[in-house]
Amino acid sequence: MSSILPVGAAVAAPGFRQRALRHRSFVIGAVLTALLLLAAGLSYVWTPWSPYEMDIAAKLQPPSSAHWLGTDVYGRDVASQLLVGARASILVGVIAVGIGLVVGTALGLLASARRGWIEEGIMRLTDFSLAFPAILSAIMMTAVFGPGIVNAIVAIGIYNIPTFTRITRASANAVWSREYVAAARASGKGTLAITLAHVLPNISAVLIVQSTIRFAIAILAEAALSYLGLGTQPPQPSWGRMLSEAQSMMWQAPLLAVFPGVAIALAVLGLNLLGDGLRDLLDPRLARER
Repeated sequence: MSSILPVGAAVAAPGFRQRALRHRSFVIGAVLTALLLLAAGLSYVWTPWSPYEMDIAAKLQPPSSAHWLGTDVYGRDVASQLLVGARASILVGVIAVGIGLVVGTALGLLASARRGWIEEGIMRLTDFSLAFPAILSAIMMTAVFGPGIVNAIVAIGIYNIPTFTRITRASANAVWSREYVAAARASGKGTLAITLAHVLPNISAVLIVQSTIRFAIAILAEAALSYLGLGTQPPQPSWGRMLSEAQSMMWQAPLLAVFPGVAIALAVLGLNLLGDGLRDLLDPRLARER
């Protein structure tokens, strides 16, 4: 049998909910991730103030009942900007990870199923792609197309492709060596049918865990690109750009850097803990050890 159960079978396994509730990392990660999603969803229907409205007379105010987290150098409400800034983090994470997941998984499955020169060519292409990290790719794309969140998403998505390709290929190779795959071949099933019916379901847990981890990395990359002025552009709020704008106000208003920094740290921590928890819960070997 495969060392990783299909996701549906793992979740439906007896006691999964009880194990999940007892798993500290999973619970903490799920709560922090839920808060991130809640903040982004809430910003579509309500914010304390308009995140785009400037009031120079009210600039650099400390936290108060009117402005819960204070105001920035332009008089904008920091709490409202944090809520709306969560949208950019989730948008970049979902699309960039989606690009890497779809393209990388397809390439990894193709490399594992075909082997030979096809596998070699795909793996050498991923090696070449790893020479261009997300920030460097964004800088190059910005030089050609100009700064913006779309270019940042594409750059981070391309950066995710080789990671998913390598993980998919390695996991799929292990499944292809199993007895039930040999039995499926003996029964006359083709390569595509085996890939869809046996290989992909048995590696889906690994891909889900990796997706949560890459989501956290995408949030960090988006914050870094926005900090450099290559990601989300004004007036759209972004945690990374909030850090960049707070840099010149560190002595006058240090909390301007603390709030977006804490938001980024909690989002990344939550997704990493969620990924670790899912890895433990979806891997029966680790589940037995617990």
